[in-house]
Amino acid sequence: MNTAELTKILTKRFGYTTFKPGQLDVIQAVLAGQDTFAVLPTGTGKSLCYQLPGYATSGSVVIVSPLLSLMQDQVARLHYLGEKKVVALTSDLTIMDKNGVLQQLQQYRFIFLSPEMANQPRVRTALGRLEISLLAIDEAHCISQWGTDFRPDYLELASLREQLQPRATLAMTATATKRVQADILVKLGLTAATTKKVIYTVDRPNIYLDVQQYANESEKERALIQFCRQLKKPGIVYFSSKQKSEEMADKIQKETGIRTSFYHGDLPSQDRYAIQQQFMQGDLAIICATTAFGMGINKANIRFVLHYHLASNLESYLQETGRAGRDGQQSIAILLFQPSDIRIQANLMASGIPDKGLINQYFKNPNNFKAMHFPEIDLLRFYQQHGYSASAIQQLLQKRQEEKRLALGGMLSYITTPNCKRQFILTYFADHKSITCDNDCCCHNQMTDYLEQLNLITKKEEQKESVAYADWQSRLKQLFFTEY
Repeated sequence: MNTAELTKILTKRFGYTTFKPGQLDVIQAVLAGQDTFAVLPTGTGKSLCYQLPGYATSGSVVIVSPLLSLMQDQVARLHYLGEKKVVALTSDLTIMDKNGVLQQLQQYRFIFLSPEMANQPRVRTALGRLEISLLAIDEAHCISQWGTDFRPDYLELASLREQLQPRATLAMTATATKRVQADILVKLGLTAATTKKVIYTVDRPNIYLDVQQYANESEKERALIQFCRQLKKPGIVYFSSKQKSEEMADKIQKETGIRTSFYHGDLPSQDRYAIQQQFMQGDLAIICATTAFGMGINKANIRFVLHYHLASNLESYLQETGRAGRDGQQSIAILLFQPSDIRIQANLMASGIPDKGLINQYFKNPNNFKAMHFPEIDLLRFYQQHGYSASAIQQLLQKRQEEKRLALGGMLSYITTPNCKRQFILTYFADHKSITCDNDCCCHNQMTDYLEQLNLITKKEEQKESVAYADWQSRLKQLFFTEY
């Protein structure tokens, strides 16, 4: 299909008249039946790369997606565009609804599901009866980051490809080092030599980058409150701790009067969806969240992304900061760092990973663990069922832990580098884009002055107004009550 025909579908179905960089290359490749790996920056419309082919060819498009909220968002967006033949196979469906969907699966043009759902035998059987034009792996970096030690069902996607025999496979992400790119291809069973690669720069020049270092937790808390008060909204603050995200959301709301809420994986799915929609619609100005929030979120005007805790690696950090400024307007990403943050991230790296003692115990008598469904046991059960020995699992997990340590080291090098942070990121991702750091992209000595120039700081009178808004009871009395 030529460019003119594809542009016609683009306009008719999606309301756009031109493609964004990289989109046309990806779409033409998958329509030609070529397996494709795409690295396109956040905000460049990766979802269109699998949605438009659904209207240009026969058969179903199957999309493997990591998060329920991401699937819900994509389904809602397609519904908004008038698409009726779209479904998400998720744990939210009742048994009756799931059975109904599986019986009628051939009616759907777009089918979203998680890797865990795709591994269920009944789901695979139903998918196997379909003509599948495209198997799309959204947020493909999750295969490398999560597959080995967190969500091993990602490792089964190669066998899913083999079973379904789609006309083309598309893996998409916003960030991936050369090592991660190669790892994704291997784990999907894609041949590097024949897979089309569409790789664009990771650079987002409209996002001002900064790291602020603090002596202790209380100093960092005060700084966060001040940033939330000063910076243009809306914004996201990322935490490694669910408890801390709740605590700071409450503190920001009370001390600034800015409409703030928290979001993490332990909230009921209905609450998570409601909070996301409130943020999307502008009813909330700030979200204090764990990394469970924001993947694939289509909110163009986010002005700041703050990290209260360290990201585990630069890939995750870039994914999360890239949620700012998708409208192309000037935005800011600030990492707030104090020394004990390293210990928090190191503890998180080890959590959920079975140690040598547990591995040996499990293999000595698996029946003792039959009724247990902790993450560590589920991981061991998966590998045992796939023929791994205790020593092989231990070696695999040790290698993955070493990769994590190296990735965290890269994150710490980013924090401490005295040189241009934007150039550091480009070098880390082997991105050969040429930039000139003139202190305007990330290295400005007087950050507050420079942010005022960029119009990223709220005017003082607006700050006062937002603080006054916090005392809503007093304001109601002023407006509606007269004291005699």
